[in-house]
Amino acid sequence: MLLCLIEEVLAKAPQPQSAQATPGDQLPEDPSEQTLPGNGPQGDGNWRANPQLGEAIALFNRGEWYACHDLIEDLWHQCQGPDRQALQGLLQIAVAQLHLERKNFRGATMLMGEGLGRLKPYGSEALGLELPPLLAAVSRRLQALQQGLEPGEGPLPQLGSPQG
Repeated sequence: MLLCLIEEVLAKAPQPQSAQATPGDQLPEDPSEQTLPGNGPQGDGNWRANPQLGEAIALFNRGEWYACHDLIEDLWHQCQGPDRQALQGLLQIAVAQLHLERKNFRGATMLMGEGLGRLKPYGSEALGLELPPLLAAVSRRLQALQQGLEPGEGPLPQLGSPQG
């Protein structure tokens, strides 16, 4: 419920320009005018060409959860198409991992469950990413948390493309 309220407030708030913009960059005020691959108003599906997503994937795979969160959140704000839910699922999983590091097991449990719920409808691929290995790793961690165990012993969830 709280997450829904936060999402509503964020959706109505003015959109900040990307932190990577330089003073000479002319980024559109309206996120629906954003031209980065993959995150147009309807989502063009060309996420593999999106440099921000590529950097977010690298950060995710290195376990740099907070920085990953910032990049994915920026993409999520820009995306108005069908891929928006997948971005939110990845965002929630990254934040869940941050909660795990900080020993906030309740927060990690809630966000992992929500992230899984948002990604499962996509099937085997979303945003140019192969989902089954990610979903399996996160599901194992979530199950451990639900059993009152720390999931720290297993491998970290990783993001990869279907081609490798």
